[in-house]
Amino acid sequence: MDSASDTSDTPTVVAVARDDAHRFSKPVRDEIVLIAGHGVEGDAHAGPKMRHRSRVKGADTPPNLRQVHLIQRELFDELAVEGHEVAPGELGENVTTAGVDLLALPRGTRIRLGDSAEVELTGLRNPCVQIDRFQSGLMKRLIRRDGSGATHRRAGVMAVVVDGGTVRAGDALTVTLPDGPREPLDVV
Repeated sequence: MDSASDTSDTPTVVAVARDDAHRFSKPVRDEIVLIAGHGVEGDAHAGPKMRHRSRVKGADTPPNLRQVHLIQRELFDELAVEGHEVAPGELGENVTTAGVDLLALPRGTRIRLGDSAEVELTGLRNPCVQIDRFQSGLMKRLIRRDGSGATHRRAGVMAVVVDGGTVRAGDALTVTLPDGPREPLDVV
């Protein structure tokens, strides 16, 4: 079992959030329940088919590769230095983590959350205009270009639920990298 960490912190869940309506921010909860193949119980984005309002296309609705949204707390620390105060749940994530560089993990990485829940990373979250409605100028901080012109999205990662279970702040995280060739995360 491989573990990936960008700090000396023990990988943990910092906060969990869900919302039963399609709103940008999600209220922080004491716990959330993950359901295999479905997502976060009671969350507006849960379900086996895509639920994101801007992506649903009638009968052609694709599988939901965005059942759970995770963001690393370290991003909030970086944003604070850049003048943007952001708290868990405010960018719409379901799980805020610490001690793992989520953006550096490959597609297919599995993350055990607490005792029984496990998700598999499917891709990157593509920041949308709602981010600037939340805080003016924040979108520029979440999408960056490097010296070669490559785009780097920092608004978290998306996952599907492999094993269900209850997740709470303070739960340990365990990262398992996929076997074989490792593919970088792309937008889902």
